Amino acid sequence: MMSEIVAIQNETLNNLLHDLQIPDYEPSASLELLANATSRYIKDLKINVSNTLNNTQHLNKKEALLLALAVAINEKYTPLKESFTAQAKEEGATEAELAEIAAVTSLMNTNNVFYRFRHFMQKDFYNNQPAGIKMSVMMNPVLGKEFFELVSLVISAVNGCEMCVSSHEHTVLQHGSSESRIFEAVKTGAVIKGLITVLS
Repeated sequence: MMSEIVAIQNETLNNLLHDLQIPDYEPSASLELLANATSRYIKDLKINVSNTLNNTQHLNKKEALLLALAVAINEKYTPLKESFTAQAKEEGATEAELAEIAAVTSLMNTNNVFYRFRHFMQKDFYNNQPAGIKMSVMMNPVLGKEFFELVSLVISAVNGCEMCVSSHEHTVLQHGSSESRIFEAVKTGAVIKGLITVLS
């Protein structure tokens, strides 16, 4: 019975890797532990990843893949960076859009560290100093203001910056988005972050 369960889990894992388009991937120690145990988590993971990339109501496939790419860039995980880039191109993403995903992810890493520091310290001196961080990429993004801000929000949530999350959530809504769309976007970021945790 145990061997049957492991065989099913390995088949599920192979299907997940096929769906992710990373066929040459060598399983991490964490993933091998899950595949060779009676844990049902691999099935859960496959369902969660599929739902966030293929079955969202408020994000189209290209948007879901671009959000996934941003998280893969944020987590410095090359196999998924390459896979999500290729898949996003198949869905019509341009080189300029892909470059902007890299830019916004980098910018949010800068801002998340800086504004977390301000939030942690709660000192007038730090709060009153000009940030002095150049952010011209935010002025006229090729992704559009709403989606640029949505990506900013997701990366800020992944990186745990409360100030940035609150600010970008407010701005996304100002640009005509909905709380349902925000919810799906953040869930996508969370699932991809969890996926990378066991793949790496």
